[in-house]
Amino acid sequence: MSEEDDDIQSYGLTVAEPLSRAIGERYLTYALSTIMHRALPDARDGLKPVHRRILYAMRELKLTATGGFRKSAKISGDVMGNYHPHGDGAIYDAMARLAQDFNVRYPLVDGQGNFGNIDGDNPAASRYTEARLTALAETLMEGLTENAVDFRPNYDGTLEEPVVMPAAFPNLLANGSSGIAVGMATNIAPHNLDELILGCQAMLKDPEISVEALMDFIPGPDFPTGGVIVEPRESIRDAYLTGRGAFRLRAKWEIEDLGRGAWQIVITEIPYQVQKSRLIEKLAEIIQLKKVPLLADVRDESAEDVRIILEPRARNVDPAVLMGMLFRNSDLETRFSLNMNVLIDGRVPKVCSLKEILRAFLDHRRDVLRRRSGHRIEKIDHRLEVLEGFIIAYLNLDRVIDIIRYDEDPKQALMRESWGGTFPRALSEKDYRAPQPLAKGAEGELSEIQAEAILNMRLRSLRRLEEIELRQERDSLMAERAGLADLLESDKRQWKKISQELEEIRKKFGKTWAEGARRSAFADAGEIEDVPFEAMIEREPITVICSKMGWIRALKGHVDLSAEQKFKDGDGPRFAFHAETTDKILLVAENGRFFTLIGANLPGGRGMGEPVRLMVDLPNDTDITDMILFRAGEKYLVASTAGDGFVVSAEELVAQTKAGKQVLTVKDGARSALCRKITGDHVAVVGENRKLLVFPLEQLPEMGKGKGVRLQKYKDGGLSDAITFALSDGLSWKDPAGRTRSETDLSEWLGPRAGTGKMAPRGFPRDNRFA
Repeated sequence: MSEEDDDIQSYGLTVAEPLSRAIGERYLTYALSTIMHRALPDARDGLKPVHRRILYAMRELKLTATGGFRKSAKISGDVMGNYHPHGDGAIYDAMARLAQDFNVRYPLVDGQGNFGNIDGDNPAASRYTEARLTALAETLMEGLTENAVDFRPNYDGTLEEPVVMPAAFPNLLANGSSGIAVGMATNIAPHNLDELILGCQAMLKDPEISVEALMDFIPGPDFPTGGVIVEPRESIRDAYLTGRGAFRLRAKWEIEDLGRGAWQIVITEIPYQVQKSRLIEKLAEIIQLKKVPLLADVRDESAEDVRIILEPRARNVDPAVLMGMLFRNSDLETRFSLNMNVLIDGRVPKVCSLKEILRAFLDHRRDVLRRRSGHRIEKIDHRLEVLEGFIIAYLNLDRVIDIIRYDEDPKQALMRESWGGTFPRALSEKDYRAPQPLAKGAEGELSEIQAEAILNMRLRSLRRLEEIELRQERDSLMAERAGLADLLESDKRQWKKISQELEEIRKKFGKTWAEGARRSAFADAGEIEDVPFEAMIEREPITVICSKMGWIRALKGHVDLSAEQKFKDGDGPRFAFHAETTDKILLVAENGRFFTLIGANLPGGRGMGEPVRLMVDLPNDTDITDMILFRAGEKYLVASTAGDGFVVSAEELVAQTKAGKQVLTVKDGARSALCRKITGDHVAVVGENRKLLVFPLEQLPEMGKGKGVRLQKYKDGGLSDAITFALSDGLSWKDPAGRTRSETDLSEWLGPRAGTGKMAPRGFPRDNRFA
């Protein structure tokens, strides 16, 4: 920016700049803020800024694991006012999630009150709940007062907050994380802490360890709600190797014997992040829609533990087959997508492998160890300097007392006095490994720190025993300092120390801990038997009746189709045919879409039935053209009122969803006219102009979907009806009197496809329809 632009901005004038640059710069700023300070976790401590600030604020409030609870409103208020200037609702939601043992594998907040449940209920308001830190959360912040990490000013510069937590365990993988940034996202599964520490220790022993070898210690995720992971080991390995993948997770179930041959299935663990109440609703919907006819009922008998009861429709049902169908049709089986996108060193977003995340954590622990050791050495140096002054004072106690008693400025007098050299050390300089002498002044003189410490001594400390204790403390500190100096000079000792610290965490919070045992099991998914739908339904005869207004029902048994049936006022019969409960019924709509109904799912014959539009997504302004029974291997002739059509196999007409399947393409006001079963070798087409055309069936193409080809050419009007027949048998129809007429010599109407045809023979029905 030029000096002139600076002057313009200093006077508050408007500066013109291209819109693309203005928007681009501002959006980039927003994107970077979202990525760096909101959505992605840090690979070192596994926390997002909001979680880090919550834990730090709770630490500042002294909410230790053994202390008392404080109102959540107080905590979220302090976080918002001191460190995180965002909505208190968002802060409280983030804190509540850290307390939910069904959301995080190792809760970092100990909540008291209603913090939500696995059913999906929200936590109570922050004024009703209380919280404190957990013991594991305290280990995340161990060393904050020992210069373990950097601090930065808070948003208004009045306080300081940690840039990252010291993190005594790999929290990122232990508790997982999820977030959506700008142009990127993250989704990391929780893991077992005991296994993670074993994996870290294995990596410390062999830095070049492979992901395959790491999986001997970390076989896969460990979800808070348990469940069974059915993903093959090869897929898990690929996910850990690339940082992207997915895990199939199923509910844990068992068979409960009820006696006398009766049994039921009990679900004891559900997949991660599945709301139990929504799962029950979905299972009830499956029963209502009869998507899994083997299932008769579902009940929720859960108390503190999950207990969902599934009742089979019959005793002879195979439980494995039933569960296989439920895994396909409900959230009893889910897929957790893994995307290990994290911030490396808090700066660079990167999709990391399992090894890279563990390496980032271990490197962070090494940095923390070095900084804490250096901080401890500084504290030891300061204390040793004080101890040297104390011992000099004891060796010259009478002179020190005289100076303090009679001198006007005892501090300066103590510092000016020559004490005849420093005290003898119990340890050698080599053992002490100090870079400089303890005393800050000349030899035999006291430093300002030493003089101040002597002046602040209590009178009751002036005894012989105190001198002995000071010498013992001095020797102990000198030995400790020598050990810390050796530690800082040796990489091997540093990694060994880190391994020991991890082992201490493992002993305290590993598998021997009440919450430390693995919850998610591993199993082979197996082959889910593809059971035909018909095999799951009891086969019974029904009579399907559909009215003109689209109300459909199924009467039990095969009743007389000519028998009179009841309909709503203004309505009447349209379709009636015999079928079975296992049949698929194909509904042909005017817009060329085909819908599939199952005979067993049709409403019973009592009453007027139900509107078919509630069962399929049939538009209100679209009428039904035809209803046919699906028979595998059959072929049909489909045609539009525009005179276009083709041959299609029955398998191409079956729709898998309520939205149906578009088979016949209709445009410019045309609509679906017919769907007729192929029975012969020729096609007879009659138009609204009563002209009849007969041509060989082989001239029609067989297609899966589309507009088709021209059947008959019209100047005015369109297609009225079409039928297939055997030319050798002739063409038959019923005349207006109800008598069957036939025409065996059709040479007059034979012609190529797409011709205009000739007038229909005498006695042809006035409605221009063959049947």
